[in-house]
Amino acid sequence: MKKFTIITLGCKVNQCESAALTGLLETSGYRPGAPDENNDMVILNTCTVTGKAAMQSRQAIRQAVRNHPKAKIVVTGCYAQTAPQEIQQIDGVDYIVGHGDKLNIPELVSRSNTQCSKPAIFHHDMLQARCFDPLPSAEPEARTRAFLKIQDGCNSFCTYCIVPYARGRSRSMPSNDVRTHLSRLAHKGLQEVVLTGIHLGAYGKDLEPKTSLIGLLSSIAESKYVARLRISSIEPTEVDADLINMMAAPKSIVCPHLHIPLQSGDDTILKRMGRPYDKEYIVETIAAIHRNIAHVAIGMDILVGFPGEDEAAFDQTEALIERLPVSYLHVFPFSPRKGTPAAGFEAKVQESIVKERCKRMRRLGEEKKAQFYRANIGRMVNVLVESVQSGFARGLSENYLPVVIAGDQHAENSIVSVCIDKVEQDLTVVGKIVT
Repeated sequence: MKKFTIITLGCKVNQCESAALTGLLETSGYRPGAPDENNDMVILNTCTVTGKAAMQSRQAIRQAVRNHPKAKIVVTGCYAQTAPQEIQQIDGVDYIVGHGDKLNIPELVSRSNTQCSKPAIFHHDMLQARCFDPLPSAEPEARTRAFLKIQDGCNSFCTYCIVPYARGRSRSMPSNDVRTHLSRLAHKGLQEVVLTGIHLGAYGKDLEPKTSLIGLLSSIAESKYVARLRISSIEPTEVDADLINMMAAPKSIVCPHLHIPLQSGDDTILKRMGRPYDKEYIVETIAAIHRNIAHVAIGMDILVGFPGEDEAAFDQTEALIERLPVSYLHVFPFSPRKGTPAAGFEAKVQESIVKERCKRMRRLGEEKKAQFYRANIGRMVNVLVESVQSGFARGLSENYLPVVIAGDQHAENSIVSVCIDKVEQDLTVVGKIVT
């Protein structure tokens, strides 16, 4: 039986798609191999969200060619979609497969001849795509939490972002199909499902009849397929009163955890980015979330070094984060992405300055994380146990605390009620069972 391995770069959506592709390959007669084994096929599911991500994708491709000289090398994902000609110049690549054919890779490889000097390219214009391509159900590795992709594409066209060109316009999985997938995951015994998408808050606007993310969540919550639902990421303008009230409701299955791509706290930079809000909107939105949802976890994406970001603009962002009840940060340095308006913007920030600002922002993020963790000391939380080993159980609370519990009597995939006892110097959150 032939062996394969998938190397996944980038976002949670890519991870979902790699998991689905794994299932398809196994159905087609392949079996998974380790990345360091002699595999018959190596698939690279690439990212291109920034110029740096594209560079890292190229590095991963070349490394796969070196490490697997006898394997068929298949490159797919966002970099394959946006720059197939660049990949074509890398010696050793056999197939370049855009998003429109990603889930057809087993069939394409089985029937294609790659004896010619250049790789076979399978590519369609994703801006023309109008239908959501459903992923086949895949057995998740963790057996406790699953990621379910329910939306793809984006209509926003922020000036720094290549994603709409890579994945096309927003497309949603029909709500009946979402419920079918959730039912299957529940039947496998999973306790938590994370709903993912490229622009999750746009869910349902393209469907007939139109619906919304809150409409979907309401119907799922009533059916109670799983114990917990988590939203992977959502735009600040889409965190409305209905979503806040749903999370705040007693016994809500929607976890009190929001990950919000802020990007900047300076109004001028936000406008240059094409973001549809200003600093005061963020302040009011976060205040409404925190006022209504007890002990909510709020994560934020910050894009540092956007063209025109002078010291005053960065200070605005830093000051905003300092005053907001944020739980953690994901910090990214701006790197120009060919094909986006921002790639041609003037007033570029020196790389050394960007690195220093990223360092400052990540340090602030660690301080915010420590504050959030310590604010939970003495609280009772429900922890989904994800692993049990070496006399400890480890899992995740509903508000995104990674908790360690002494003892191995707690079964994997069980939800246990614990009291947060302390937070170690290295930010290990320790919980204990209260008897």
